[in-house]
Amino acid sequence: MFAFAIKRILQAVIVMLIISFIGFAIKHNFGDPVRDLVGQRVTPAERAEIRQKLGLNDPFMIQYVRFLGAAVQGDLGQSYFFKRPASEVIIKKAPATLELVFCASLIIVLLSVPLGIYAAIRPKTLFSRFIMSGSIVGVSMPVFLTAILLIYIFSVELKWLPSFGRGETVLLFGWWDTGLLTVDGLLHLIMPSIALSSIMLPLFIRLIRSEMMEVLESEYVKYAWAKGLKPRRVWWVHAFKNTLLPVITVGGVQLGIMVAFTILTETVFQWQGMGSMFIESVERSDTSLMVAYLVFVGFVFVLVNTAVDIIYGLVNPTVRVAGRK
Repeated sequence: MFAFAIKRILQAVIVMLIISFIGFAIKHNFGDPVRDLVGQRVTPAERAEIRQKLGLNDPFMIQYVRFLGAAVQGDLGQSYFFKRPASEVIIKKAPATLELVFCASLIIVLLSVPLGIYAAIRPKTLFSRFIMSGSIVGVSMPVFLTAILLIYIFSVELKWLPSFGRGETVLLFGWWDTGLLTVDGLLHLIMPSIALSSIMLPLFIRLIRSEMMEVLESEYVKYAWAKGLKPRRVWWVHAFKNTLLPVITVGGVQLGIMVAFTILTETVFQWQGMGSMFIESVERSDTSLMVAYLVFVGFVFVLVNTAVDIIYGLVNPTVRVAGRK
C-alpha cells in the first residue's frame, strides 16, 4: 500500500508541474505585466528598466523555474487589480466557494443514495419511474437555468429566500469568513447549493441505480438471499457496500469538477467566491490572478483525486495488485 500511495503522489506532482507550466505559459504570453502594474504614465526607458528589475527579459525557462519556486512557497504572483498577492485574494474568496461546494455535496449524498437504491430495488414502481424521468430532466438543464428558475419561484414569487449575496457571516480562526453559523447565512446558501448540486445529483442517482442493479444480480448477493438474510441486510451490507467502489471514484472526479463549475452559480447569485473572482479577473485582464486561480483549482482537483485513489486502494486491494503489473 505504501508503494501504491507513493506512486499516486508522484503522479500528482507530475500533473501539478504540467498545470503550472500551462498556467505560466498563459501568463507569459498574454498581457504586459509592466503595463498592468504602472499603466501608461511611464516613459519607454522606465518601462524597460522595470522589466529588467522584474526579470521579464530572462529566458522563458528561467522565469518558469523562478515562478515554480515561488509557487511552492505559496507565492502565485501579484494581482494587478487588487494590488495584493494573488494567493491572499484567493484565500479570502476560497471559504465562500468551499462552503458552497460542501453544502452541494451534502445534498447530493443525502438524496442520491436513497433515491438511487430505491430506484434499483423497486425499478417498476411509479416513484422509481418519476425519479428516473426527473434525473433525465436534471441532466438536460444547465445550472444557470436552474438557478434562474429557483430565484424566480422562491425569491420573486414566493419571497421565501434571498436571491443574491452571502448574507450575514462570522469570522473564524481570524481568516475564514463563514455563513454556516448564522441563520441569514444559511438562508442565502440554500438556493446556490441546490443549483450547484443539480449538475451532479441526476448523474449520481443514475450511477448508483445502475451499479446497484448490477450488484444485485451477482452470485454473492444470490447466496445471501439463499441464506435467508433480511432484505435490508442484503441491500445495505452486501449490495450497497460493493456499489460504493465505482461511486467513490466518480465522486472524487466530480467533486473537483464542481469546484470549477461554481463560476456559473456564483455569477447568477452574485456569490463572492473564487468563481466570481475569476470572472472579474478575466474582465479586468488580471492575468496573474487568472493563472493563480488555475493553479489553485488544479491543485484542489489533483489533491482530491489522489486522496480518492488512495482510499480506493484501501477499500479495494485488487487495484493495488493490478497496479504492480
